Amino acid sequence: MKSTIQDKNKLVNSVFSDVHKKYDLMNDIMSLGIHRAWKEKFINWMNPQPETKLIDVASGTGDIAKEILSNFPNATVTIGDINYEMLSEGKKRSVNENFFKNADFCSLNGEMLPFHDNNFDVITIGFGLRNFVNKNSGLKEMYRCLKPDGKLLILEFSKPTNKFFSQVYDWYSFNILPKMGELIASDKDSYKYLVESIRVHPDQETLKNMMIDTGFKSCHFYNLSNGIVAIHVGEKAS
Repeated sequence: MKSTIQDKNKLVNSVFSDVHKKYDLMNDIMSLGIHRAWKEKFINWMNPQPETKLIDVASGTGDIAKEILSNFPNATVTIGDINYEMLSEGKKRSVNENFFKNADFCSLNGEMLPFHDNNFDVITIGFGLRNFVNKNSGLKEMYRCLKPDGKLLILEFSKPTNKFFSQVYDWYSFNILPKMGELIASDKDSYKYLVESIRVHPDQETLKNMMIDTGFKSCHFYNLSNGIVAIHVGEKAS
C-alpha cells in the first residue's frame, strides 16, 4: 500500500511539473474558456464574508485564489499545493496579476494538512481532489481543519447526466485532449493521465455520500454543463 501511495504521488507530481508552464493556456484551450465560468459560479456559491479565513487546497497556479481575492479583497487566503513548480507559477502570477495582497503560499499535501484543528472558515478545492491518493483521508483532513459550521466547497469534473452528451464528451476527452497536449504543451502522456483521472473520479452522488460519511452536514451538489463539472458543498457540524 505504501508503495502504491508513493507511486501515485510521484506520478501526479511529475505530471504537473511537466505541464506547469502551459497549464493555464491548456485550460483555456481544452475547455474553450468555459472553465472560467465554472470558477466564477464556484466563487458565487462560496460568498465569503469580510475577513473570512480561507484555504484553497491544490491551488495550482492560483486561479481560484485570484478570483476570491478579486471579489472579496478582505478575505485572507492560504494558497496551497503539493507541486513546487505549480506553486511557484502561482506566486509569479500573484505579483504580475496583482492578487498577492492577503495571500499566503504554502507547500502542502492535501491529505496531511499542516494546520491546527478548527482553523479555517472556508476550504475550497478546485480540480484537485481527483488527484488525491486517498480521497477519504483528504476529506477527513479538510473536515478537521474547518471551524465548526465552516464550509467545504469542491469544484471537480464529474459524470455527465445526458447519455449522448456523455459519449461525445468521452470521444473528445480521449481522442482530442491528449493530441492538444502533445501539440501545445509537448506532453501527450500527462494529458492522457488527466483524462483518465477524471473517468475514475467518484460520481456526484458517490462524492456527496463520502462527504456525509466524513461527518459533513447539509451536503449537496450543483451540476454545471450537463454534469461535466459539479460543485459539492458541505458544512462541518457545530
